[in-house]
Amino acid sequence: MLIDAELLLNYQRCSRRAFLDKHGNLAQRDPPNDYLLKILQDSHANRQTIMANQVFRQPSYSHRDWRAGASETLKLMQHGVDRIYQGVLLFEGEDGVTLVSNPDLLIKQPGQSIFGDWLYLPTDIKLGKRPKLEYQIIAAYHTYVLAQVQGAWVETAWLLLRERGHYAVDMWEMLPKMQEILDECVLTLSQSQEPEVFIARNRCSLCHWFNHCYSLAKSDHHLSLLPGVTPARYAQLQALNLTTVRDLAEIHPAQLEPLPGFGREAAYRLVRQARSTLQNRALLTEENVDWTSSANTRSALPARPPQRFLPDIELPTASIELYFDIEAEPALNLVYLHGVLVVDRQAKTETFHPFIAESPEEEAIVWQQFLDLVWSHPTAPIYHFCPFEVQTVERLAKLYGTPSHQIQPLLTRFVDLHERVTRLVTLPVESYALKPIARWLGFEWRDSTANGAQSIYWYSQWQVTGDRTYLDAILAYNEDDCRATYRVKDWLVNFLQNVYQAELA
Repeated sequence: MLIDAELLLNYQRCSRRAFLDKHGNLAQRDPPNDYLLKILQDSHANRQTIMANQVFRQPSYSHRDWRAGASETLKLMQHGVDRIYQGVLLFEGEDGVTLVSNPDLLIKQPGQSIFGDWLYLPTDIKLGKRPKLEYQIIAAYHTYVLAQVQGAWVETAWLLLRERGHYAVDMWEMLPKMQEILDECVLTLSQSQEPEVFIARNRCSLCHWFNHCYSLAKSDHHLSLLPGVTPARYAQLQALNLTTVRDLAEIHPAQLEPLPGFGREAAYRLVRQARSTLQNRALLTEENVDWTSSANTRSALPARPPQRFLPDIELPTASIELYFDIEAEPALNLVYLHGVLVVDRQAKTETFHPFIAESPEEEAIVWQQFLDLVWSHPTAPIYHFCPFEVQTVERLAKLYGTPSHQIQPLLTRFVDLHERVTRLVTLPVESYALKPIARWLGFEWRDSTANGAQSIYWYSQWQVTGDRTYLDAILAYNEDDCRATYRVKDWLVNFLQNVYQAELA
């Protein structure tokens, strides 16, 4: 069995991914994701920039011919080369497991090793700004394999992070953690049974096995498709033999409340989510629901919810409403598009205003254009989905010195629909992101594959090629996001009004 750093990194993110990478049918893998390709390109460019002014030697070997790479790297280490770029370290253990390590840099230091009065420290160059635990574990892995090769241990390895610079990884802390993960990885990959599917969208979205795993989860109605079912909660549900949506829908929430990782709010929310999914309908979120006292009988939400007064401050309906969505590149700290859909209910018009920075230098210009538009409708509520838009407005105001009298009244007009939806209703969706909710309501994007990551990729391609079709794709996607937000707001108002009217009848 051969384990390299990439496989161990993937195992930390998902044991099933590592297993499929080793034993899976390659024909079932997804084609490369545009955004992932962009990240790989950016990572390569970052390494090239860092190495541009450094003197180094690089071993020559065919792609993934680890033994040839290890042989060439060993020769460079024996000759005491100061810096070795993308070398290969290889160690064959007695248990039949071969470990391969390929740190970005091996840096010569004074010390004693099998080579003489010098040894090497490993350094990994990362595009990220934070020393993620998974990065530190891989640094410890490099150190472990390096120790077998050079016959000497080092107490520190380095991460070279974007903007932050060098970060020292403490081997005394990380080596025991790495060894535990490595042992688990070897055990998992030696089994014939593949690990169970578990869909965690924030972790799975860029994985090349996503569609394969998702299709299995969908066919099995897997509980991980329910919002709120985390891996830790899933283990607790399994221990109670709650393995289906129906099982979860029929249990009394009080049975889940004392379990680790639950509590009252999470328990009631999760059971309500299962009921919404099982019934395929929206349910009013009500804290004082009269749940059935028996966990063994099928319970239902009360047919007549208590009266609820919906003040204008909650979901204001005005003659003119604004629907706002931002496109940004976090890696550059750049907001390249402010999209605003102006809905005039009296004139019965819907007008989309895209303010796009065709170059990063135009960010300030489009920021001012956005301010001019929203202040041309000084009383209109501004609907958005999730806190990102408000946070960005506050950041840009500070960055560009926008006067407080322009920003503070503006902030009071923002209405976060995600917060309203998740607090007021429970929906039969797999995620409370905008797309699943709007699609459940029947809304479709013109490009069904478009998303925020794809928008970032399109913007980078526009910067490289000057092809305006990329800008057009971004504008269409952003307009659809604004219109989807509009659809969700109108639906939520109508749903709550119908509930209230039904209660009065």
